[in-house]
Amino acid sequence: MELGGPRWKGKGFEDIAQANPMSEIISRLQTSLTQSEASATLSGCTALLESEPEAAELLERASFGQKITNCNDDKHWFQLAPEESFYLCHALKCIKILRKDNTLMDESELWNHFGSKRKTFPEVYKAYSHLRLKNWVVRSGTHYGADFVAYRHHPALVHAEYAVLVIPEKDGNVNNARLSQWSDLCCSLRLSGSVAKTLLVLHVSSCDRRDWSSLSCLEQVTVEEQIIRRWIPERSREDKHVEVDEAH
Repeated sequence: MELGGPRWKGKGFEDIAQANPMSEIISRLQTSLTQSEASATLSGCTALLESEPEAAELLERASFGQKITNCNDDKHWFQLAPEESFYLCHALKCIKILRKDNTLMDESELWNHFGSKRKTFPEVYKAYSHLRLKNWVVRSGTHYGADFVAYRHHPALVHAEYAVLVIPEKDGNVNNARLSQWSDLCCSLRLSGSVAKTLLVLHVSSCDRRDWSSLSCLEQVTVEEQIIRRWIPERSREDKHVEVDEAH
């Protein structure tokens, strides 16, 4: 299957997306959450965010978290993944994170907490924020054998374009077994191709693991994008055959 850019889910959906840029939605969400002094309660690897109706609508439009159904129209609840929680708290600075006893966690404490729950959290978060800051909508890629899937706009409007794999590196060397074998790469390419996604590999350069306890390490980490596609010989052949004059 040829992947020629975004695949919109319906007629006129591209126009809707262009009329409502994701950057503007995120800006409005940031303002709304800040003004309402929104807070989320930490529970293990996730956080439960309580929001006002306006912010709830914008959270859904920006595709943050998983909305939890409840019967209260005045309050809305969203379950946030670690990357989403830290992005809203640290990058956008529009929510506060509370412990179960309602005491405030600062950003450094939250960073270390998530890092203790998942060894690769620093690299995965850096990859997540890298895409979000470019106004991609980033969701879990578990169902596609990837870390994330990236959408050009809201998933209700358009199919995901990329299946994203995060590859940590240290001193220029791959510090991960993923894609280290040719068979792994072929499987990832076939899987992403079968669901009409382009494989996007994000190489995250890691500082010394001892430095991950400090948030300042994020400034030293870089992300290199690599798009990988299968080469299919049949698509590269010309339709016309070369004519050869035979000598008589």
